[in-house]
Amino acid sequence: MACVLGLAVYAGPASAQEGAYPNRPIKLIVSAAPGGTTDITARMIADPLGKALGQSVVVENRPGGAGSIAAQMVTRSKPDGYTLLLQYSGYQVITPLITPNLNWDPVKDFTPIANVLSAPQVLVVRSSLPFKTLKQLVDADKKDPGKLNYASSGVGSLQQVSTELLNQMAGTRLMHIPYNGTGPAMNDLLGGSVDMTMTTPPPLLPHIAAGKLTPLVVTGKNRLPTLPDVPTAAEAGYPDLLVSSWFAIYGPAGVPTDIVNKLASEVEKIMKTPAFREKAQTLGAEAQFMGPAELGDYTKQELARWEKVVKAAKISMQ
Repeated sequence: MACVLGLAVYAGPASAQEGAYPNRPIKLIVSAAPGGTTDITARMIADPLGKALGQSVVVENRPGGAGSIAAQMVTRSKPDGYTLLLQYSGYQVITPLITPNLNWDPVKDFTPIANVLSAPQVLVVRSSLPFKTLKQLVDADKKDPGKLNYASSGVGSLQQVSTELLNQMAGTRLMHIPYNGTGPAMNDLLGGSVDMTMTTPPPLLPHIAAGKLTPLVVTGKNRLPTLPDVPTAAEAGYPDLLVSSWFAIYGPAGVPTDIVNKLASEVEKIMKTPAFREKAQTLGAEAQFMGPAELGDYTKQELARWEKVVKAAKISMQ
């Protein structure tokens, strides 16, 4: 009896310890290859989050399938807070709209935790073209519809749907040339094979500074500190061309509320630090926190918004 009681007394603290979160490393699955903005965002948050939680947050890159490989890995994991997804908005809210027979749902299969970064798009043209303003570009296309083309990182990318949104607003016929990633698209843009692209600032800023690309507009609410002379789309006459790539953390459906709130709270604290905000600014991005409820609502709003654009442009993944 004494032995049994002793074991019972001993079991109490062990059970409590097992229930504490976190008590082992956390995997942060990234839906993109190393080096891109999605991966950079994950690594910006992983190290300080691990220190705050007292456990390692291990970044694991799982690119492919327009975000589906990473998404499926997370949706099939146990909802205990130890497997999380750092997802790019194009994959979370556009891939589901254009992919037939997708086996994951962007709302039902995920627990929203926190948005980390938001980055506007920048519309650039190769510097050999004469355009200095968006109006000049639009006027030229209307005079000779379909002559000008734009590069994107692939069918259904935010680069494509953003430019198709411009086509729908301006009545232009800019022609789409999809590539397998931003890198190849940039190579052909710089080489003169294509005329323009619309994407996040990081891959563009060095080439703008070198005079190889001419920025026409920024699709954020405000001008970028790194491009102070470039007007917003609203200033150029297109207030509804408000587009941001965002990078958010999700868990599988069913993560307990206390774990979700703990993670969101620590992420918010990290994002308020000067070091994090300065790093975001160097990327041409903004540390724009959204908590679980706000991120969940925003995900639904973005799905509804882009569904209209995708249908009007007849975009589909074949």
